Amino acid sequence: MTTEHIIKLPDVGEGVAEAELVEWHVKVGDLVREDAILAAVMTDKATVEIPSPVEGRVAWISGEIGETIAVGSPIVRIEVAGGVEATASVEAKSPPPRTPPLKGEGGVGLPSSLSSDARNKSAEAAQSPSPLRGGVRGGGATTAFGAPRRGGDKPLASPAVRQKAREAGIDLRQVPGSGPAGRITHEDIDAFAAHGPQTAAPAGLQRKDGVEDVKVVGMRRRIAEKMTLAKSRIPHITYVEEVDVTALEELRAKLNGEKRADRTKLTLMPFLMRAIVKAVAEQPQINALFDDEAGIVHRNAAVNIGMAAQTPAGLAVPVVHHAEALDLFGCAAEAARLADAARDGSATREELTGSTITITSLGAMGGIVTTPVINYPEVAIVGINKIAIRPMWDGAQFVPRKMMNLSSSFDHRVVDGWDAAVFVQRLKVLLETPALIFVDG
Repeated sequence: MTTEHIIKLPDVGEGVAEAELVEWHVKVGDLVREDAILAAVMTDKATVEIPSPVEGRVAWISGEIGETIAVGSPIVRIEVAGGVEATASVEAKSPPPRTPPLKGEGGVGLPSSLSSDARNKSAEAAQSPSPLRGGVRGGGATTAFGAPRRGGDKPLASPAVRQKAREAGIDLRQVPGSGPAGRITHEDIDAFAAHGPQTAAPAGLQRKDGVEDVKVVGMRRRIAEKMTLAKSRIPHITYVEEVDVTALEELRAKLNGEKRADRTKLTLMPFLMRAIVKAVAEQPQINALFDDEAGIVHRNAAVNIGMAAQTPAGLAVPVVHHAEALDLFGCAAEAARLADAARDGSATREELTGSTITITSLGAMGGIVTTPVINYPEVAIVGINKIAIRPMWDGAQFVPRKMMNLSSSFDHRVVDGWDAAVFVQRLKVLLETPALIFVDG
């Protein structure tokens, strides 16, 4: 007798009524232990793992990757051996710390309460190859390959294939095999005969066919949707200017040299943040959000600076709120804290929303110029390019200077080219004469 437990999508918080299914960790027939992760769902930029409240066999799963599921909807049914046959509805609980799987075939956790029959079935399932494991998919079929034939080994082929090769005058040692363990098939002979020996792949090099389909879900889909929205609705204008950051880099090195436990190490970012705060005070239309449906530009008093950051899950934009109220070291500390939170996935929804202007930096990767995409519905984004030492003419001679390009994009519907240039030139003056950043007013 078995008991069937229905696991429903729990309330994942943030007041949302549905979540996107981004990953299945189990399939029908799998044996799972209590607290094993069944699936992962995503809302906005938070990913939540759904654990199993019981141990047993997965009898049914609901939904495919990329589907949206309402809170309270059944997602998994698990059969538990023993007890009176019945159906119980179980709300999934918050994910506990990960625990290692029980010992079993292929590392699959095998609950002790399951029958030997179920254990055998699980072992068979663990040994069955997945559609893309050990093979190449193409033409709707999957071929399992063994270890390739090593140089000098006798070609593997059936008597019929050997006869076919002899009749065609083909040396089997020159024919790459596509079968298990490099076995040569009739199709391999036909392909070799059609293309001739001159197209045979050198030893160690083999042709590869097949296509891996990767569904765009979760964070990747949200990034795609936001970039499509930005590029389809915002007419971008990009303005690039070079900035001499020699003095700024000297000041940064001096300040970092004064080691203090209460100060975060300075990068270029907090200097640029403080420069933006001063520049938008003179041009409030740059620190704005454009509601293009209502035809209203919302000019913000608060300067909430988004920082485009690459994370293992994709591009995230943590936000330093009220940068106008933070000094240089305050900006540095908050920027460092948020960058770490974005990378390890602990950033809250509030920390990932509410920006009024964004900074993006690919300087560490090199590059001379970028054309950054505006973080919709903002109207401006400032891009940092790499710092390089270049010879610059000072009026009498060439001298080495540390130069950096700023690549900035603007929404041309509300920011004219002249205003964009004035804004970037103001940033240039502040960064080239960093003492001005500390001057009030």
